[in-house]
Amino acid sequence: MKDCKTILQLSIEFLTKHKIARPRLVAETLLAHFLQKKRIELYMHFDRPLVEEELIPFRKALKRAISGEPIEYILGEVDFFDVKIKVTPDVLIPRQETEILLDLICKRLDGSERRALDLCSGSGCLAVGLKKTFPEMEVVGVDLCEKALAVAKQNGPDITWLQGDLTAPVASQKFDLVLCNPPYVTEDEYGKLEESVRMFEPKMALVSGSSGVEFYERLASDLPPILAPGAKVFFEIGTGLGAAVTKIFSGGPWEDLMVEQDLAGHDRFFSLNLKGISSIMS
Repeated sequence: MKDCKTILQLSIEFLTKHKIARPRLVAETLLAHFLQKKRIELYMHFDRPLVEEELIPFRKALKRAISGEPIEYILGEVDFFDVKIKVTPDVLIPRQETEILLDLICKRLDGSERRALDLCSGSGCLAVGLKKTFPEMEVVGVDLCEKALAVAKQNGPDITWLQGDLTAPVASQKFDLVLCNPPYVTEDEYGKLEESVRMFEPKMALVSGSSGVEFYERLASDLPPILAPGAKVFFEIGTGLGAAVTKIFSGGPWEDLMVEQDLAGHDRFFSLNLKGISSIMS
């Protein structure tokens, strides 16, 4: 019977042999998960023998890891905004940039927002994080994919989930806040993404079309009818799309357009407001 230290070292060697990036992190994360411990706790239990029943699921996870499957899908969950978000290959894995977007949104709200809409919800991470921060707010999430919505419903049972194409399911409603992380990868860019992304994550949630701004063009015309005057809108955008998205929303019923960068200095976040009644009348 091998102890924890030996199993961990053998696992690291196994992952290294198969050229898996960050083999120690992957091995430690998986072993800690199946032993129901924190990674740091492994080092306090190095001498503990591991029984076969504990090793069976761990070995299966290692085999999935060497196939290139993202560790988040293997674990079936990811930490996002202090919430455990369930993930499957039917939804994108929430990224750090999306967590930064939600933090930015929460800091900009003033308490007047009563109804929020999360479009292209996927796992529902944005809607769930928003609801956790503002439990009194009514939050509605929309996604076209039925399988993605099934995952989102598990993550946010206190959120209203609707299936449909962008704003179609809420055409008769009004919202004070909209957040959206739509597909913005071009067909050309998709072929250059990491293999693990192309193999395991849903293409439908990634690829917009040939230009990358197709969804923003639709939203520019589809959003105003469902927004209350002064409503706030926040998007995640693709690297380098700041100028193009700004052009799409310039003029018309929009004001306070702002492009902001991620930690790497790339255009990543776009916010704007629907003009208030006074602005429209002037």
